[in-house]
Amino acid sequence: MATINRFKNKYSTRKLCVKLTWLHILFFVLFGVSFGEVRYSVPEEMARGSVIGNVAQDLGLNVAELNARRVRIVAEGTRQLCELDSASGSLLVSERIDREELCAQAAVCVLQYQLLLEDPLKVYSLVLDIQDVNDNSPAFATGITELELVESTVLGRRFPLESAHDPDLGTNTVRVYKLSPNEHFALELNTQLNANAYPELVLRKTLDRETQAEYTLTINGIDGGNPARTGTASILIRVLDSNDNVPIFNRRVYKTSVLENSATGALVASLNATDLDDGVYGDVTYSFSRMSDKSRGVFKIDPVSGEVRVAGPIDYEEASAHELDVQAKDGGGQASHCKLIIEVIDVNDNKPVVTVKSASATLAEDSKPGTMVALLNVYDLDTGNSGRVNCVISDGLPFKLISEVKSYYMLVTDGLLDREMYPQYNITVTAIDAGSPSLSSRKLVHIVISDINDNPPMFTQKEYSAQVWENQPRGTFLTRVIAEDLDAGYNSKLLYTLSEDTAPGTSSFLSINSETGDLYTSRPFDYELSVYYQVHVTARDGGDPPLSSTCIVKIFIGDQNDNAPVVLYPVQSTNYIADDMVPLEAPKGYLVTKVVALDADSGHNAWLSYRVIKATQTNLFTIGLHCGEIRTLRPFLEGDEQKQMLVILVKDNGPESLSATATVNVLIGDGLPVFSELFEIREEQQVSENVTLYLILALVTVSSLLLILISTVTYYKVCRRGYVYRAATSSLPVFPSAYCPPSYTDVSRSGTLFKDDRYDSFLTTGSWKGDFRFGSSLDTDILKKRSAVYQKNNTLRRMTAERAAGLKLMQD
Repeated sequence: MATINRFKNKYSTRKLCVKLTWLHILFFVLFGVSFGEVRYSVPEEMARGSVIGNVAQDLGLNVAELNARRVRIVAEGTRQLCELDSASGSLLVSERIDREELCAQAAVCVLQYQLLLEDPLKVYSLVLDIQDVNDNSPAFATGITELELVESTVLGRRFPLESAHDPDLGTNTVRVYKLSPNEHFALELNTQLNANAYPELVLRKTLDRETQAEYTLTINGIDGGNPARTGTASILIRVLDSNDNVPIFNRRVYKTSVLENSATGALVASLNATDLDDGVYGDVTYSFSRMSDKSRGVFKIDPVSGEVRVAGPIDYEEASAHELDVQAKDGGGQASHCKLIIEVIDVNDNKPVVTVKSASATLAEDSKPGTMVALLNVYDLDTGNSGRVNCVISDGLPFKLISEVKSYYMLVTDGLLDREMYPQYNITVTAIDAGSPSLSSRKLVHIVISDINDNPPMFTQKEYSAQVWENQPRGTFLTRVIAEDLDAGYNSKLLYTLSEDTAPGTSSFLSINSETGDLYTSRPFDYELSVYYQVHVTARDGGDPPLSSTCIVKIFIGDQNDNAPVVLYPVQSTNYIADDMVPLEAPKGYLVTKVVALDADSGHNAWLSYRVIKATQTNLFTIGLHCGEIRTLRPFLEGDEQKQMLVILVKDNGPESLSATATVNVLIGDGLPVFSELFEIREEQQVSENVTLYLILALVTVSSLLLILISTVTYYKVCRRGYVYRAATSSLPVFPSAYCPPSYTDVSRSGTLFKDDRYDSFLTTGSWKGDFRFGSSLDTDILKKRSAVYQKNNTLRRMTAERAAGLKLMQD
């Protein structure tokens, strides 16, 4: 009776634990949603199509959007067992749910699911607590238990019996054992260390083999379900002659452990039972009295030694523990029982599993950081550290892994993408568990980066240059501009145009091929109009919106000999040509005048040569071939004519030279002063032997140039009006603007004039050494002498004034 009361107390304690478990389950059901998790308590063996719960309502989802967002239920294991009705948002049973098959004897049976919505991505955790129902009856491993008892067995002797096994849990498992009515035996329960009750047959009345040699009893195992289920077995008792000792195990319960995947034949445990009898009654034989289906074929016991060894593969994932009932039986038929509990130690024998639940085949290169690329499900069938998995990808990639839901990883972008550098990625996702040694598996995710128009065209050169001769026909090829675009497709198709920044006057000279970038002339160039053009070319791609860039094309015009020389002095007029005065006493080599001509061309085309082609007296005057200075060949004689006429041919140096003529009138006057500065005998080969002296003189001259120039200009501005006569110029010819354009400058620096020097005034009778006149103190003295001469000779002053008027006209 005390044993039965102890059993009742433990039964009450177990009921209290079950109630606490239900309270925990109710807590998670009420508060799990706020953490993105919904729990449902589901009884096993529900009919297919039964409603577990309305997931859409519990999660606050719009049922009408479920199909559009591609909703689905994903199980963590291999079996689905339930499905989602997207029309109503309800979770339905799709397969038979057997708690005993899924979780065996585990106290809590939980199935993990994920509710996956792909557009946009959202994952919810669904937990099903599978509740046990009384769907299994208690069962005894053997239908008949045979006992052999000697007639001398003492009263109160206990004989352990095989317990009934019920896969159900809690109140649905075996609670009570009942023995058929008899006068010799009673049934009592004995609770082992693992809190399981085992029936024991107790002898209450002395046996007498001569009175009754066999007893047949019936034992019933009854569970606590409603209605209760019952399992029945028979007990056959044979009464033997005296064998008053039974085998005794040194422990009632043996506990041991074995590594998963242990080799066949590995020793698990050594059991030992002793029998004090001698002979055949003392020989003990070991055997398994009860073995579950999961343990069958896994272990074997040596009937003589009692050693338990591995007989087949041990898989922790199939069963984490094995409970075996072992019987020790002597030769007289008496037996005792013990329980062997074998815990399986998990080893890291399962690699992590990586599955791609959703992935994008292409990804735009302008995707923002955090854009999801793929959804991965990662799990490991091992437990403990061996079941903890960490996922990584290679360093240096613009991607990262984010885990917001257990066993799920999102592969998202972690930087800016550039298709031009990396058009595609092969991302290797490595899952590594925490076992020792660790196991890993890999999954390749292939991503193609799609192009956007993020690269403007780039010219191979910032500046291009081209040279072309003037007067070339329309359509003459100048140069080709080349631009490159790193984008692809329409984003890299280029169109070349002349930029709007190009001056309208310049763009009219040019045309461009919009596809090749070839630049052509639209009309002939004129070197004398402009020697240089600059045009901006724009390359625009075909993107939306398009991108563009601009380069500069510099076009240099080459000169051709298309302009004849023009005589500037003496001024050629059909009405009147001024006379140049020369003294009768002028010696040989005296400078009479200078023919000044200009060619609008440049370079060799503008190099001029002078030659006398006609003269009143051929042996009287000569002209410098390149300077145009007219000098006397000899002193004048009495018989020479007073008025001389010279016709000068001015010829350029072009391939096909052009020329012009100038008429010079020279008047020989008596009484005119002879200026020593106006003649010299040139010795072109005479070179200064002391170059250093000239350099020192040049340095001194440059140092004092500013003071001399200021004083000369001031004197010239104040005093020149006293003796310069400005004659009427209405009858003088006007020099064409084409030969002297405004601000004309010889860019090539190889023409006859440099910058604005061509507008400087010059006086033939006042210039010396064949150069243009520049202000100096020497010039001032010459002007003073000339003024005195003009006062003595009115005729000479008139001629000189006319000459000065012509020079002034050119200067203006």
